[in-house]
Amino acid sequence: MTAPQPGRRARAVLLVANTAAPYSRGLRVARSLAAAGYAVEIAAVADGREPGTEMDGQVLIRRYAPSGRWAGWATERRRAPGSGVRGRLRIVTTAVKVAAWPVHVRGWWHALRAELAPADLYHAFGILAIPAALDLARDARTRGRAGVVVYDVIDVILESNNVDRVPAPVLAWYRVREHRWVATSDAVVTVNDAIADHLQAAWRLATRPTVLMNCQPRWRLPDPRPDLIREAGGLPAGRRVVLFLGRLGRERGLEEAAAAVLDLGNAALAMLGFGPWADRLRERDADPRYAGHHVTLPAVHPDLVPLWTASADVSIIAVPANSLNQRLSTPNKFWESLTAGTPVVVGRDLDVMRSIVESERLGAVADPEDPVDIARALASVVDLPEAERQEMRDRCSAITRARYNWETAVVPYLELVATLVPSSAAADETEAAR
Repeated sequence: MTAPQPGRRARAVLLVANTAAPYSRGLRVARSLAAAGYAVEIAAVADGREPGTEMDGQVLIRRYAPSGRWAGWATERRRAPGSGVRGRLRIVTTAVKVAAWPVHVRGWWHALRAELAPADLYHAFGILAIPAALDLARDARTRGRAGVVVYDVIDVILESNNVDRVPAPVLAWYRVREHRWVATSDAVVTVNDAIADHLQAAWRLATRPTVLMNCQPRWRLPDPRPDLIREAGGLPAGRRVVLFLGRLGRERGLEEAAAAVLDLGNAALAMLGFGPWADRLRERDADPRYAGHHVTLPAVHPDLVPLWTASADVSIIAVPANSLNQRLSTPNKFWESLTAGTPVVVGRDLDVMRSIVESERLGAVADPEDPVDIARALASVVDLPEAERQEMRDRCSAITRARYNWETAVVPYLELVATLVPSSAAADETEAAR
């Protein structure tokens, strides 16, 4: 590997296969690399709605519009033929999708090759970004850059419900391709120990993936405690708030949570996020049965999430664990809730989160498919005497300040990067973070 040239800052490019508007894990990694002395760019996807370029402190965020012969596959509308197309054309289209998988991001890859300046470090967030990172790194090495690739396994995507309809032979082919990408990468990182152990065994890795948890920066609750959700949702002061954070869509337990909250009585389910179900959920807000007990609010910037999360009485992550990826997941919303001092109700089969919640007494566990049991778990938190509820909140805050915080979590990653891409600034930052 080639070290950055003397007198030139090491350049890091973070590849995000969405609009990064914003992408919280990407922002945390980018800010930490910038603080360590790297020139940092987040290279995301342009959709015509977000700015082409913007700055987050020292971090450049640039969005690249899909180009080249694959650009037309970049959206669902263009990706498939019209409903009237039959026979051979449909077969050919399906064959192209399989052979060129993941076809819908290839136009973005083309734009990156044509427009993105070479870098010393490529951090690829997820399976949609790693092939482009490897391609760009090969070119960067011919142009005097280090061209190091870190594959960030943010999800075990080929063991998730995203591929539950993919035929087994096709899925096996996808897994072979990912394994090849892993073998060509310089390092692998992932979001928790359970997934790191799984990946090491599944891919027979000599070196265990570096764990970079999705923890949030240390945060202290302002006094008085914020009440943003009740204010934005028009809820009365005494109504207890059950918060769902994140993507609004299928298999998130939203139907069951809504029914459970009605059983709680003086409570409301607040959804703070975005996704394909957003309009449908806003319609439910006005349904007489749910009015005042169901509010759908737009997503907020990651920097503001703690204030909103602290406005809730309890968070809910009661999704059905119908894949390995879900069972082992520890999403942003989990750490965001604990950082804000908000207890969490988690699904009983979400193994990693359940272990933390039960061992540290940070909330409750429920059957995600049973609204009655979800209501029981929620009540076990919100109906506690005030002193006991405060003790639970304090435990949530204390454990994130002491153990589960970004300042602690990022240290192994910065040490890894400083080894792969030598930089005096990076080394100094790593030492300071210890």
